Amino acid sequence: MGIIERTYGKDSNVVMDEVLISSDSHVIEPEGLWKKQMPKAFQGRAPDFGGQRPNDVQGAAMDKNKRVSEMAADGVSAEVLYPTHGLKCLSLDDREVEAACCRVYNDWLIDYCSAAPDRLIGIAMLSMYDIDGAVKELERCRKAGMRGSVIWQVPPPELPFFSSHYDKFWAVSQDLDMPVNLHILSGHGYSRTRSLGLGDTLTGLTQEANNVNMKLFQSVNSLYELIYSGVLERFPRLKVVLVENELGWIPFVLEQWDYYFKRHGAKREGLAIKKLPSEYFHRQIHTTFFNDAVGGHILSWWGTDNCMWSNDFPHGNSTWPNSRHVIGRDLGDLPAPVRAKLVRENVARLYKIPIPSPVQ
Repeated sequence: MGIIERTYGKDSNVVMDEVLISSDSHVIEPEGLWKKQMPKAFQGRAPDFGGQRPNDVQGAAMDKNKRVSEMAADGVSAEVLYPTHGLKCLSLDDREVEAACCRVYNDWLIDYCSAAPDRLIGIAMLSMYDIDGAVKELERCRKAGMRGSVIWQVPPPELPFFSSHYDKFWAVSQDLDMPVNLHILSGHGYSRTRSLGLGDTLTGLTQEANNVNMKLFQSVNSLYELIYSGVLERFPRLKVVLVENELGWIPFVLEQWDYYFKRHGAKREGLAIKKLPSEYFHRQIHTTFFNDAVGGHILSWWGTDNCMWSNDFPHGNSTWPNSRHVIGRDLGDLPAPVRAKLVRENVARLYKIPIPSPVQ
């Protein structure tokens, strides 16, 4: 059997004429943002991140006044926004500087979203070393209109997700209805070597293993910790989003976890869950997708309430400016009510945002 290709829509030329909300798009932080905006006490330790990326030809990911016109070119009516350079701030060794970097980014993003608050949905970036500080910043950003938080996908070894260190944050996140988002290439995984400028020392073989294998393994491990450690059992209204991890792998992993839970779970001492792992997933976990042929094939029978389409603008893998064609090709065979969930309704429900009018 050959490789599954992204050609399973009946008509690759069909264009879907419907409201689209991207569940994972990005801003690009300007050059010198942290160097210029950090409090004086930290300016000498501020990271020199930021600057234009080649795929953002028109500068819309950096210039709030250009963003909606670029969305219109792609037929996207609203976007959930994540950092680009800022994700590297979630793996700093300096805890005070990391928290300060997050505050600088959040201030910049609040202003950026003010250009079209009904279409630009901000996600606050939070450092998790100081939980009281993270909660305070979450509350501040919620009042400013942000709709969730992004934290490290891979925590440092001394602070695994099963640690009680996070409990106050989980509790406040569920009380504020602020989903917690785990974005690839954030935290203390393999991507940290890229953040520190060590990526060029890797061999091509290692780089490919990181791009595919490690990225997947880290997603699996984070999801495993959140489910099996009882985080979702203890905080049943907490919502977690796996961002840019795709989805084709998830039903297989859940099937295996369910199998072994039913076979051995009740006998395992200290196991902190009472339900099947898949039940926690379907109740509390969402995932984004945009470049996943295998995942697209299974959407007719799995995940239509938990999966959310994205365009990943303006990164190199983005479907911009052809998102409507790609959706028509990849999701055109799905019934219209199912497709509506995947391209707008699930994300609107999760972040408690109204579905906007079509972008002009």
